[in-house]
Amino acid sequence: MASIFKILIMTKISDRLANLEESATLAMAAKAREFKEKGINVISLSLGEPDFKTPKHIQEGAKAAIDEGKYFAYPPVNGYLDLRQAIADKFKRENGLEYGSNDIVVSNGAKQSIANVMYSLVNPGDEVIIFSPYWVSYSAIVQLAEGKAVYVKGGIESDFKVTGSQLKEAITDKTKVVIFSSPCNPTGAVFTQDELEDIAAVLREHEGIYVISDEIYEHINYTGGHVSFASLPGMFDRTITVNGFAKGFAMTGWRVGFIGAPTWIAKACNKMQGQITSANCGISQRAALTALTSDLGPTKEMAAEYLRRRDMVFELLKSIEGVKVNLPTGAFYFFPDVSSYFGKSVGDKVINNASDFAMYILEDAHVSVVTGQAFGDPNCIRLSYAASEEDLREAIDRIKKSLAKLA
Repeated sequence: MASIFKILIMTKISDRLANLEESATLAMAAKAREFKEKGINVISLSLGEPDFKTPKHIQEGAKAAIDEGKYFAYPPVNGYLDLRQAIADKFKRENGLEYGSNDIVVSNGAKQSIANVMYSLVNPGDEVIIFSPYWVSYSAIVQLAEGKAVYVKGGIESDFKVTGSQLKEAITDKTKVVIFSSPCNPTGAVFTQDELEDIAAVLREHEGIYVISDEIYEHINYTGGHVSFASLPGMFDRTITVNGFAKGFAMTGWRVGFIGAPTWIAKACNKMQGQITSANCGISQRAALTALTSDLGPTKEMAAEYLRRRDMVFELLKSIEGVKVNLPTGAFYFFPDVSSYFGKSVGDKVINNASDFAMYILEDAHVSVVTGQAFGDPNCIRLSYAASEEDLREAIDRIKKSLAKLA
């Protein structure tokens, strides 16, 4: 009866939505909550969410804005001018990028920023090259924009990084956009300046292709320096730089993302956003302004703690037989290859792929991770180390014991 009801619902919703996959990270988080509601002690390593609280001074900035009483009306669609100017100043100070305040659009998270850009640039049938593994929403947003996703894959042997020669082979006369993240979700890979220059050299030969550079994990970078793609020669006028406050400032729930872009693209995104959500929450914007105009000490402390956890988790994962793992240089994820377990079983449970693997780990070890299938690599899983040391040690110990049962 339930399946019939589901079919009836699916016949009523739009084809656009019916053909859209649910976010795998949110789906696994929902599964983990179901287990927790049954009283099962699940350790969640599935969501890309800092386990730190928003720094106190940022909270105080929001409180002060409430007390001031000036920020309860609709803000400008693209964000308050002083916040946009502070973002432009940040781009110049930290990234060497000369954006004006009118080149900035503040949105309800970086996900909306990416969607705004994609809807503004992509026509039906346009090709969007996605560096794979990729954040799950990239492909869904391309699909909603009626574009065609073209995947260019980097393997674990190259730290999941795509090369310029691979990009060159993927470009056609229908290519409109290239999108990637560095530091990368889900792999933690960080492109070096030379590697980005290799990519830029290819794009200089192809006018009319735009780049969405997702730099949301900019502050969680263990390489000693972040390179913005738009800073490379010839790339500024063709690059949309996406960033936000969720990861580096532990502000996921405040929902503040932004872009820096050529003025005409920023205006297009402002027009798009004006018809979807209008502006981001006024109080959240004041918190974001506080974050940008205050000391980055708490952000650096969080990054240092993530680095310590990375090193610990790396050693723990290496101790699990059959798990192939590389050392990520940014963000807070591992993306291990678990394909050696495919075909193994315990009882009537058979591990055929990474999705089966993730579900087995949830059911047997009570640890939630995400299948790599959703990120473009069916041999891997994504594991977040944005959790306490105690939980991380316990989670990996549970995983190790569960995998030992498979034969």
